[in-house]
Amino acid sequence: MQNINKVAVIGGTGKSGTFLVKELLRQNFKIKVLIRNPEKVPPVHPNLEVIMGDVLDKNAIQSLISDCDGLISMLGTGIPYSEPTIFSKATRLILEALSKSRIYRYIVITGLNVDTATDQKREVTQAATDWMYANYPISTQDRQLEYELLCASKLDWTLVRLPLIGQTDEAPEISVSLGDCPGQHISATSLAKFLIASLRDEKHIREAPFIANID
Repeated sequence: MQNINKVAVIGGTGKSGTFLVKELLRQNFKIKVLIRNPEKVPPVHPNLEVIMGDVLDKNAIQSLISDCDGLISMLGTGIPYSEPTIFSKATRLILEALSKSRIYRYIVITGLNVDTATDQKREVTQAATDWMYANYPISTQDRQLEYELLCASKLDWTLVRLPLIGQTDEAPEISVSLGDCPGQHISATSLAKFLIASLRDEKHIREAPFIANID
């Protein structure tokens, strides 16, 4: 595993993304953040570089990952809402850009509704999955396609599947599972710490673990 000193971040101005950026800076990483809304540019920091652009712009993606060692995506639908197929469209551009660079470590978050071959979802997790397909069929299917695109790539990716995220600085202990979501909540700070630790951890390369705080 290569050394990770400078990290590119997508979705760093979202509710959970801001906790990731804060934790990366606290741990003295240098970071580059892709931002589409100029009103959300974070305060100036010597270790933070802002790249203005959209995740569906391949030139913006290339500028973002240039001279970085890893990429973390917290991409959501955003405000205003993006099109429901943004996840697969962005993933194709990101994978293409990463494959042309020296960056292999790519970590991305998603919901617990994504299915994998190792799943053993309990009734509550399957019910949440079914609800997403019933109410948000296009974006939910697109999240599944995102996973399939990752599987077809040659990168060292990790897709982190999540329950409801709590916006808090508290960081309770977490549990990790490849078969089923181990809890109903995850704090944004616990998530940030896990994502950052995963940059250098080979344990879940090319896997899609569920993580949750221990209730």
